[in-house]
Amino acid sequence: MIRNPVLPGFNPDPSFCRVGEDYYLATSTFEWFPGVQIHHSTDLVNWRLVARPLRRAAQLDMRGNPDSCGIWAPCLSHAEGKFWLVYTDVKRFDGAFKDAHNYIVTCDTIDGEWSDPIYVNSSGFDPSLFHDDDGRKYFMNQRWNHRGRGTGGNPKHASFDGILLQEWSPDRGLFGPVRNIYDGTERGLTEGPHIFKRDGWYYLTVAEGGTGYDHAVTMARSRSIWGPYETHPAKHVITCAHDPAHPIQRTGHGQYVEGHDGRHWHTFLMGRPLRLPSGFYCPMGRETGLAEVEWRDGWLWLKDGGQLPPETIQAEAERPPRNAVAYDFTHGALPADFQWLRHPHPERLFRTSSQGLRLIGRESIGSWFEQALVARRQEDFAYQATTVLDFDPEHYQQAAGLTTYYNRFKFHALMLTNEPGIGRALTILSCPGDFPHGALEHPTAPVPVGPGPVELRVAVDHASQQFLWRQGGDWHAIGPALNAAVISDEGGRGEHGSFTGTFVGMAAFDTSGMGREATFGRFAYVPQ
Repeated sequence: MIRNPVLPGFNPDPSFCRVGEDYYLATSTFEWFPGVQIHHSTDLVNWRLVARPLRRAAQLDMRGNPDSCGIWAPCLSHAEGKFWLVYTDVKRFDGAFKDAHNYIVTCDTIDGEWSDPIYVNSSGFDPSLFHDDDGRKYFMNQRWNHRGRGTGGNPKHASFDGILLQEWSPDRGLFGPVRNIYDGTERGLTEGPHIFKRDGWYYLTVAEGGTGYDHAVTMARSRSIWGPYETHPAKHVITCAHDPAHPIQRTGHGQYVEGHDGRHWHTFLMGRPLRLPSGFYCPMGRETGLAEVEWRDGWLWLKDGGQLPPETIQAEAERPPRNAVAYDFTHGALPADFQWLRHPHPERLFRTSSQGLRLIGRESIGSWFEQALVARRQEDFAYQATTVLDFDPEHYQQAAGLTTYYNRFKFHALMLTNEPGIGRALTILSCPGDFPHGALEHPTAPVPVGPGPVELRVAVDHASQQFLWRQGGDWHAIGPALNAAVISDEGGRGEHGSFTGTFVGMAAFDTSGMGREATFGRFAYVPQ
């Protein structure tokens, strides 16, 4: 049974690629390093992370990139015996401009060492590479019009200026005419283009409606790759915008693949909102879903009819239940579930040792440049995360602890620090969606702790979270229950300016500049 999401937790903008009987999904990582996640499956049910290709400073350096910038909408393809990966590094979000730079990297194997990037253009984001059956290659991307009204937290149609297409080759780069091949429908915000070819038709799929609750997969076709493109009779192949009661929401931005067994599939990003009196909230961010589609009269349609994607699809394989995961940092490499923010030189931020994971206190939590924060995705509405911390701060500018983190405006953190007149103490630093100021709240008075390691825990139950601690003996709650719903796409700035998802992990900072180190001996993530 295929169960949506097939990739739970922050995994948006899925690019779908098949090589023989092997299926690959590449998803956006935004400001999290290394860049791009690629999962592999042979049954479309069970998926395994096999690569994060952008690992070197020559490929990606996101220091200074604002929240929800960085890697947008990668496109993965296979041609001429190797994999091709196209991606955008977005350097600006607010205001009229985007500064979106597009690159291509290649590799003979999915999990090998990917090439240094080839720069392509900066005219817009969501790039895609199409390999035609005559060997020619075409590059496309959304064009960004800075003369529009910009974003400001709610995208405006005028800035989305159609889909550009131009021929490209590894030797010549872009060449020949560049044309705007598709302006989209009245839903607007046309982005995320992908082209495939079938029965002499060039089919174009795009994402429309913005990546919130009006999102949709739109389809068009043409006999010529240059157009003109005729829009699908129903316009949208997948959307939930007309049915807010559907368990799956925010559906759009995916790619078509014909299976090796003759079945047909289309991916889509999706959200699983908490439905609260104050609104909908997606703490897991945008995840990856999969729908079975079929051909009728030269167009794709959902196999079950309509435009609402299914929660489950019949398949031979079964996905095992989600179990607790315990991480030990004493065996060399950082476990694959974990990432860090922006920095291409992780040795500046952390290292593994025989004692555990050692974080080097750098800039403040929420920094866009050099932040020591190592975390994994939240994948469940209810879970517990536990770690043990050994840290001896000298003053309040040195702190380390456990955090549920979205970005600089949305996080809760239980930190061990040194408070004047108290000494070593636990305190909570909270920024519950205060955009654009990022002001901190301190929901509890500092709690003194004795010498030696301290165990820290967060228990998340849908819209609520509680921090706990102990030094031997029983667990003690610290502070009040906090709003977990605000640590989500919709919290603070809202869905049109928040594109990642909630992480849970370990953080350290030393704003004195002395680089005080903190050691985390273990970490456990337990779905409830």
